[in-house]
Amino acid sequence: MTVRWSGHTGASSYKITATPKNSPEPSVFAQFSGSTVMGSVNSLSPNTVYRMRVEAMDNAVNVLCSAETEETTAPEVPLIYQAYSKHSDSITVEFGVVSGATSYIIRAENEDGFFSESPVNTSPGTVVGLLPYTQYTLSVMSVNTGGRSQPSLTVNARTVLVAPDLISSSPSSDIIVIEWNPVDHAVLYSLVMTMEGSDTRVRLNTSETNMTFTDLQPGTTYSIKGNAWDPDGNQGDYIIVYQITRPTVPGDVQVQLAPGRSFDLAVYWQVVRGADAYTAVSSTGQNCSSSLGTYCIISPLSCSQNHTITVTAQNEAGPSEPSAPQDLLTFPCPPELVWIEEPTIGNCSVTWSEVQWVDYYIAYVKRDDGLEENCNTTGTTCYFQCICGYTYLSTVFAYNLAGTSPPGQIVNYTTIPCCPNNLSVSLISTETLEISWSSVRGAELYETIAADGSEWIHCNDTAPVCALSDLTCDSLYSVVVRPCSETQGCNNTCSAHTRRTAPCAPVILNVTQVNSSMVEVFWMATNTEANYTVIAMGLPHLLTCSSSGTSCYISVSCGSTYDVSTYATTTAGQSLPSYSIPLETGPCCPETLSVEQVTQSMTNITWSAATGAGSYVTSLTSPRGHARCHTMDKHCLLGCITCGTSYNVSLEAFSITGHKSECSYHGFSASACCPSSVRLYRMDNNTLRVYWRSSPGLYNYTADLHGTRSNYTCSATNGAHGCDISEILCGEVYTVVVAPLTQEGSKVTYCPRRHYSVSCSGNTVGMVIYRGRRSVD
Repeated sequence: MTVRWSGHTGASSYKITATPKNSPEPSVFAQFSGSTVMGSVNSLSPNTVYRMRVEAMDNAVNVLCSAETEETTAPEVPLIYQAYSKHSDSITVEFGVVSGATSYIIRAENEDGFFSESPVNTSPGTVVGLLPYTQYTLSVMSVNTGGRSQPSLTVNARTVLVAPDLISSSPSSDIIVIEWNPVDHAVLYSLVMTMEGSDTRVRLNTSETNMTFTDLQPGTTYSIKGNAWDPDGNQGDYIIVYQITRPTVPGDVQVQLAPGRSFDLAVYWQVVRGADAYTAVSSTGQNCSSSLGTYCIISPLSCSQNHTITVTAQNEAGPSEPSAPQDLLTFPCPPELVWIEEPTIGNCSVTWSEVQWVDYYIAYVKRDDGLEENCNTTGTTCYFQCICGYTYLSTVFAYNLAGTSPPGQIVNYTTIPCCPNNLSVSLISTETLEISWSSVRGAELYETIAADGSEWIHCNDTAPVCALSDLTCDSLYSVVVRPCSETQGCNNTCSAHTRRTAPCAPVILNVTQVNSSMVEVFWMATNTEANYTVIAMGLPHLLTCSSSGTSCYISVSCGSTYDVSTYATTTAGQSLPSYSIPLETGPCCPETLSVEQVTQSMTNITWSAATGAGSYVTSLTSPRGHARCHTMDKHCLLGCITCGTSYNVSLEAFSITGHKSECSYHGFSASACCPSSVRLYRMDNNTLRVYWRSSPGLYNYTADLHGTRSNYTCSATNGAHGCDISEILCGEVYTVVVAPLTQEGSKVTYCPRRHYSVSCSGNTVGMVIYRGRRSVD
């Protein structure tokens, strides 16, 4: 027993005494130097309680101090009976048990320096954590509260071979294949197969590293135990694996559509032994599984699929062989592409892409006014009549034995708008056409085009009316109204309507006054087959003339102002009037003109008012001379005329702008000259003779004697130079006037007067005395 203590000062030695507590055996002691603090006491009895006393002594062997404790000695050394290995990582040791030992320690060592101590409670004990097929030296120590005994005598033992690492699989329902890697130092392998629930065993030995078991039950679990043998014939460690064979093929597989919110595919089968799950696989790549039931649902289904269904049963070994395939065709898909075409106007077709697994198609076409028709065909095109201006909606359904396809895309097609009816082209001004028409279905815009060969004009509007302005006059336009829609563009098949614009306005070149009452108007004509009308607008008259040429005559009034314009007329309409040219006619001649001889050498000419005249020039002309006067009045006094002379009377009327009218009147003959040398002679029988000297010519004269009490007249004809007046009262002063007679027989009033005194000589005329001359009053 070993004791340890603490050193004491002054101690030169220490003494340990071991005294059995419950035994009559003698005490045992041992002594140590003063520098020692631990020591052992030998030759003690095993498994015995000892009182251990330590005493510190000086050089005189006097006890300086002491201390005691009680401890038990270790048990006896065990005896190994045998050591053997059943597992590749352990060795089991059988030994004799020792009285008083509470446990044991098995020590294992090898030449490679491995060392381990494994506590065990009793015999046999096993050392684990060893290397396979390795030689170990083994010993055993017993243990109690006092410690452990000395190791026992050693024995040698080798661990067995490691068990092969079996890998099992079941490639089919009646085969299990076992494979493993070679085990070092192994010369043979043993495999034992036992079917679950059976006592029948199959044992096989092989030097290979694989083994195949055939003719097994499908879906059945087998246990396979395997071990290796070393060259000495020792059986190595074993391993047990469990492998189930694959299940057999599921039987009575049936497939059918499962109706519901969506079409699904239901697959049914009969269960087989050993199957944990079932999987139905379609040729489309879809599948479904079930672990408990006898069916599963493949969802969702796609249209136009030809499903080939197989079912496999599965367990941890793998799937079974697939069942016999079952076919099922799903309802067809709707065509992916659907379109409507109009190869020719009014003839439409609906065409679609081909769909697999289809027996026939039905195409539905519905017009936007509700009219609907359909077409049943095995092809991919249907034809129908389409009317302009309508929208057509179409969808196509495909059919097979499984049913009808889901609704496909709905396509629409709007036919080109119809050409408008009741189209009217009106000329609303000389260069503007108004086109109106009835609204047509499907037209979102109307494009109106007018072309005359050299230009084209168009307007776009949403209203069924359009005005095309700034057109070329006297041009034949072709007018087309094209209804347009956003989807189809414009209808280019509409017929044209022709309309000629109004003629161009002529240009007046000249206005020439032919005479006082006539003017000729000239113009430049650029129109074809046009009539021209000239308008002279004056107050209060409106004068016109017409011609298809380039001039016409128009009667005008004297003394007037006119605005002269012209316009052209064709079957298309009337042009704008030309620009007006002012026209002023010469003033009118006075309707009346009278010439009155005031004196023998002077006349007074008067005339009536003349329209448009501002001034006048009157003239008296004769071979013996002429007389003129210029006045703004309506009368004029002309002198220096010659009596007894015939004159031509003329008048020139001038407007304020200088226009002149020449007016001619009947001639004027100046009266005969007043006779000269008028004398009064007394004759017989109270008769007086008036005598004068007359101008050459056979003129008639009258002689007048005017007194206070009586008046007398006598006449002379054919150029006679006197006449007699009888029964004259004497005693009177007479005014004597001898005057020629005019052609009309009137007396000239401007001849001078002479005064004669006629005295009485009794009752008869006495002296005639000239009293003087005086002018006309």
